[in-house]
Amino acid sequence: MGTVLAFDFGEKRIGVATGETLLGSAHPLAVIRAESNADRLAEIARLVAEWQPERLVVGLPTHMDGTPHEMTRLAQKFGERLEKHFKLPVSYADERLSSMDAEARLRETGRNSKSAKPLLDAVAAQLILQTWFESSHV
Repeated sequence: MGTVLAFDFGEKRIGVATGETLLGSAHPLAVIRAESNADRLAEIARLVAEWQPERLVVGLPTHMDGTPHEMTRLAQKFGERLEKHFKLPVSYADERLSSMDAEARLRETGRNSKSAKPLLDAVAAQLILQTWFESSHV
């Protein structure tokens, strides 16, 4: 039982969410917009130091039929890099439709696509973590 950080990996932005396994509830946390891998890793290290997670969860994008594609490979590589660097277990969660679902949820709060954009990746990470909590992994 403890804190979990989740990531919605993207080549330009990485959404981050946090949650507690005991509560099974996820919350959007941040969006990392760093250009270089070193800067991204430094920002993630800051979050890991602050939140002291017991586990990391990475959203795993696939085609709608579940087959992998290029972003699947990149997300797995990102997860492997996190696991090696932070010495924390990394789990993967299905992220199909998480960005579209996040956009719809933000629209429901009265945000248009322009005002929702800064929050979109963090909310997508929240949905990824919520999916992981609701699966049998906890």
